[in-house]
Amino acid sequence: MEESNLKQLKQFVELCKSDPSVLSDPSLSFFREYLESLGARLPPSAYAKSRATAMAESDEDMADAKPHVEEVEEEEEDEIIESDIELEGEIVEPDNDPPQKMGDPSVEVTDEKREASQEAKIQAMEALSEGKMDEAIERLTEAITLNPVSAIMYATRATVYIKMKKPNAAIRDANAALEINPDSAKGYKSRGMARAMLGQWEEAAKDLHVASKLDYDEEIGAILKKVEPNAHRIEEHRRKYDRLRKEREERKIQRERQRRRAEAQAAYEKAKKEGQSSSSRGPGGMPGGFPGGMPGGFPGGMPGGMPNVDFSKILNDPELMAAFKDPEVMAALQDVMKNPANLAKHQANPKVAPIIAKMMGKFGGPK
Repeated sequence: MEESNLKQLKQFVELCKSDPSVLSDPSLSFFREYLESLGARLPPSAYAKSRATAMAESDEDMADAKPHVEEVEEEEEDEIIESDIELEGEIVEPDNDPPQKMGDPSVEVTDEKREASQEAKIQAMEALSEGKMDEAIERLTEAITLNPVSAIMYATRATVYIKMKKPNAAIRDANAALEINPDSAKGYKSRGMARAMLGQWEEAAKDLHVASKLDYDEEIGAILKKVEPNAHRIEEHRRKYDRLRKEREERKIQRERQRRRAEAQAAYEKAKKEGQSSSSRGPGGMPGGFPGGMPGGFPGGMPGGMPNVDFSKILNDPELMAAFKDPEVMAALQDVMKNPANLAKHQANPKVAPIIAKMMGKFGGPK
């Protein structure tokens, strides 16, 4: 008989001496009959238990094996509904007229056209002073057609549209002016005033601040006093609800982490119980685990050795064999085998924890 088999046989005999109840296993009935044929007298504990007793103990084992799962309270939170903001100031209905006529920037502007454009602008200002808004728009449109690269012409027509309470038309002209001259103070001022008329308080404040830096006048300051309070209220309102939404999301993430941690712990407890149950039986269904704590290593390249351990328990376990092919699992197992104290940092990993528990059970590891 090979020395390794002889050692296992000795271990089994010692186990039977210390605990004859191991012979009650049905798979060892042949061994009991053999002992009886030699005239051996076996204690009652060496025989099979009654069906009722076995079922009762089986139920008890199942109850013991049931993992403790820390319940994570699911807090149902109401959706965050933003309150209304109390704003001051009047706004106008958006004008939905067809876009006004714009100039053709590809047109060559001669000195004569530039002079004619300036004359048209003067006529527009005269019409405006007489309250003739439509005529002023016509003259300014003529000026723009003659000199389509003049930012001041667009910005001036924008101011007339503001007086006519046509903010969208004013914004189109202001955009055209700023496209030609990004430093047009009148362009920013006109657009800021138009946006304020539409209730676009934050955008209006930005434009008016730029206009103020480029060319401050009292009108800009007066409008900013009306616009800025609303812009500040909107900004504070947004920050408040952004913070509430972020806090709500963080609570949701925390609850999910707790749930996953609880599931991982439950899987670990279950696998540990199952592993301990299977470790109480030796190779071929024989009862009894192997002495010692967690093994110093595993087959397949791992360090250490367990000369008295039948590794067929591992090789015949499909779950363990599949897990050994996963680098993450193998790294964790090696980490724990190197230092069992490292077990704690892997218990929250739902992939690794059950495998470690099963291995611990296979080798009679920490209970």
